[in-house]
Amino acid sequence: MTQTLTIRRPDDWHLHLRDGAMLQAVLPETTRHFGRAIVMPNLVPPVVTGADAAAYRARIDAAMPEGAPFEPLMMLYLTEETDGADVVAAHKAGIITAVKLYPAGATTNSASGVRDMAKVRPVLEAMAEAGVPLCCHGEVTDAEIDIFDREAVFIDRVLEPLRRDVPELKVIMEHVTTRDAVDYVQTADRNLAATITTHHLIINRNHILVGGIKPHYYCLPVAKREEHRKALMAAATSGDARFFLGTDSAPHTDPNKEQACGCAGVFSATNTMSCLAHVFEDAGALDKLEAFTSLNGPAYYGLPVNEGTITLTKGDPVAYPDKLMTGEGPVTLFDPGFPLLWHVEA
Repeated sequence: MTQTLTIRRPDDWHLHLRDGAMLQAVLPETTRHFGRAIVMPNLVPPVVTGADAAAYRARIDAAMPEGAPFEPLMMLYLTEETDGADVVAAHKAGIITAVKLYPAGATTNSASGVRDMAKVRPVLEAMAEAGVPLCCHGEVTDAEIDIFDREAVFIDRVLEPLRRDVPELKVIMEHVTTRDAVDYVQTADRNLAATITTHHLIINRNHILVGGIKPHYYCLPVAKREEHRKALMAAATSGDARFFLGTDSAPHTDPNKEQACGCAGVFSATNTMSCLAHVFEDAGALDKLEAFTSLNGPAYYGLPVNEGTITLTKGDPVAYPDKLMTGEGPVTLFDPGFPLLWHVEA
């Protein structure tokens, strides 16, 4: 029996498009199924001013497939030199949707990030007053903190004090990976939400390490124990409006992944909706897929849901390519480890 599901066109609330030849190759993979995406600002050099964001948006528009029903939502990269007035003006002008907090050294191209939260307090207060959301890469970077504990420590050391001191600031904890983060978000009655990635709903740390190192499953925050994956699954499939999709699809060429010090990132833009349909069906929660991918994010950001729809149909396995060929080299597509039976008709 054919199974079909039609939902509002989804959004991706955490996406890496890169720039140049990589941007031109990966952008169509998102525009095929998604209506909007929050575009990460960690380029080299990073997107730190309203003018930078406008220029990056212009480059994205120039690479846009003709007729694509897609809107990139721009961000600024928070630094200790960020001008609060520029942030507020860029938001008011519709140039940016949010600001990104990278603890310095936490992930790819995060060297310009924040080391001392006290130095950005005036900017955060201005953002709270103007209604500019803050998206957080939620990990501390202290060398003495185990990499599997860095998200939980971030909540205690950074996020809880921030929310206590600036309670009107709208915060999104991005790509949560632990039960600790899920529990913390569920304690909030306002101004806190979280994105969950496709791959963190599917893999745990065994996928990276058992039977040899699998570099294409290596990401930051790194996948955790199975108990944490199950907590993410429960949150994503619950219908709780505080949780929504942010793929963190992050393309790196194979040579940059498969080396002695490989890059962190999973590229999943191409097959995310097929993966999620499988995951939600397996959990008996297909009726919650639309909320997670298409409704909860716009509600939190105060944006309308997309007018268009996509239809998912279950049938024979989808023949997704193993790799995306780009002008910079091949990029390996996320392999969920099971056949993808849900076809997407946009």
